[in-house]
Amino acid sequence: MNLHEYQSKEILAKYGVNIQRGFIANNVEEAVDAANKLKEMTGGAEGWVVKAQVHAGGRGKGGGVKFSPNLDKLKENAQSIIGMQLVTPQTSAEGKKVNFVLVAEDVYYPGATETKEFYVSILLDRALGKNTIVYSTEGGMDIEHVAEVTPHLIHKEVIDPALGLQGFQARKIAFKLGLEGNSFKEFTKFIASLYNAYVGIDASLFEINPVLKTSDDKIIAVDAKVTLDGNALFRHKDLEALRDTREEDPTDVEAGEAGLNFVKLDGDVACMVNGAGLAMATMDIIKLSGGNPANFLDVGGTADAERVQKAFGIILQDPNVKAILINIFGGIVRCDRVAQGVVDAYKAMGSLPVPLIVRLQGTNAVEAKELIDHSGLPVHSAITLEEAANKVKEVLGN
Repeated sequence: MNLHEYQSKEILAKYGVNIQRGFIANNVEEAVDAANKLKEMTGGAEGWVVKAQVHAGGRGKGGGVKFSPNLDKLKENAQSIIGMQLVTPQTSAEGKKVNFVLVAEDVYYPGATETKEFYVSILLDRALGKNTIVYSTEGGMDIEHVAEVTPHLIHKEVIDPALGLQGFQARKIAFKLGLEGNSFKEFTKFIASLYNAYVGIDASLFEINPVLKTSDDKIIAVDAKVTLDGNALFRHKDLEALRDTREEDPTDVEAGEAGLNFVKLDGDVACMVNGAGLAMATMDIIKLSGGNPANFLDVGGTADAERVQKAFGIILQDPNVKAILINIFGGIVRCDRVAQGVVDAYKAMGSLPVPLIVRLQGTNAVEAKELIDHSGLPVHSAITLEEAANKVKEVLGN
C-alpha cells in the first residue's frame, strides 16, 4: 500500500526522523493558512514549496512542485496545482488528478552554498533475505539514471535482520557520503531513526530523495516515499486507515472489496480461476493458444453465483477482452457448485458480449460438465488444459 508524501513524513517524524515540515491544503484558502502556520513556526520566514500529493514520482517534471517566495505566488501555485491532471514519467498519459497539496517550508536557505543532496532508500533484497540500504551522493536525481550512467556512485549496505542496523554501518554510510563533523553525527542519528521506522511499520520500501544536508549541518528528509507491506496491515490498523483509494485503479478497488485477487493486464483473453498457481498456468495456456492474458483473477475457494457475477462485471469493464476462460480445479470447492454459479450468473446478466469457455476439473467435474452442457447457454465447455487452449484458439479465430 502506497502512502502520500505528507503521510510518510508524519510517520518518519514519530520515529525521530528530521523532516521538512508542512501542512496539507485542499484549496487556496487552506494553502494560505498552512503558509501562515509555517511562517510562525519558522520565526517569520517566507518562502514555501507547494507539492502535489499523488502516488507518483517525478512530480516536479510535470509541474506538480513549485516554489513560492511570497503569499501571492503561493496562491497562484496552489490554484494551478489543485485539481490539475498531473502527468509524470510514472503516470499514464492521462495523468492523475491532484486532490490536494502539501505546503512545506523552504529548507534551502537563501544564499546557502554548502547544501548537499543525497539519495537514501531501504528495501528488502529478496535474493539475500535481508534489508538493504541503498544510498548515493547524487540525490535529487532519478536514481535509475544515476545507476545507468554512474553506477559506481550507488552504494549498498546489507543489514542482518537478527542484529539490525549497527553503529559502524551507520558511520560507514555517512563516511561514504563525504560527511564530517556535526553533519556526520546528525546523519548517523538520521539513518538509525529511518531504519527503526522502516522495521517498525513493516514497510516494503522507503525512498528519501533528496536527503538534504543544510548549510548549518542539519540532515532533513525533503521528500519521502513509503510503501507498506499489505500482508502486515492487520498489525497496523492505524496505517491501513491511511489508504487513499482515489489514487488506485477503480477496478482494483472494486475487486478488493469483493474479495477477489485481481490484476489487470493488457491482453484480450480474460481468465477466472481459483488459486494463484492455476492462474499462472491458465495465462500460459492463453498465451500458447495465440491470445494474450487480459487479467489475473483469483476467485479463491468460493465461487457462487454472486461472486462469479461480480467477477464477470469486473472483467467486462476492459473493452479489450474478446473471450473469457474460466478454469477451476475442484478441491475444496465442488465443480458442480461452481458450474451452477456460472449458469446462474450468466442468466442473471442476460448475456455476455464475448465467448465464454469453462474448464472444470476435480471433485464432481463430470456433473459440472453436464450442468454446463444442458444449461442451454452458449458456453464452451472443456475438460483438459489442451482442450481449453483449443477452445480459446477457436473463439479467437486463430
